[in-house]
Amino acid sequence: MKVVIGLGNPGSRYVFTRHNAGYLFLDYVSEKMECSPWSGERFYMYSSCENLFLAKPSTYMNLSGSAFPYILRDFSADVHEILVVYDDVSLPLGKIRIRKSGSDGGHNGVKSIISVLERTDFPRMRIGIGLKPKGVDLASYVLSEFSDEELEKLYKVFSMAYDALLVIIKDGMDKAMSLFNSKEVVG
Repeated sequence: MKVVIGLGNPGSRYVFTRHNAGYLFLDYVSEKMECSPWSGERFYMYSSCENLFLAKPSTYMNLSGSAFPYILRDFSADVHEILVVYDDVSLPLGKIRIRKSGSDGGHNGVKSIISVLERTDFPRMRIGIGLKPKGVDLASYVLSEFSDEELEKLYKVFSMAYDALLVIIKDGMDKAMSLFNSKEVVG
């Protein structure tokens, strides 16, 4: 794996929103691995850590795919050498799901990536942000901020996701899927 790409929305207004779980995870990884400070390119921000690059598309979520050709080119990465990390409203807060490929699952950022790359076979890690409450608009929900209690749990999830990332790097996707897809952070 060469590049971990976290999805989110740029700007201070969105920092701690549910849709920014991918960005927040990359901040966590960057700190844990003592990566370089974030630098900006036209379509993305990046940080480097030894043999791994972290990238955040600087487009809004629905246009995430537009950064991918530049990220792949600039880091000389094949689509199978990336890991896309993003929020998932169909998973409870406390769970992650790792997959080698799949549909967009209704996620507009992933839909944009599939549209630009014209393929669905890229590795991904979905971070559960909790099921949308009844009567709440989906866009409003994913753009709402995590509560302090939820953020505390989210950072425990990031610790588990970080461990999963290390397994992916060392032992591959299959091993990480078998170890982490059934785990859940409680409390």
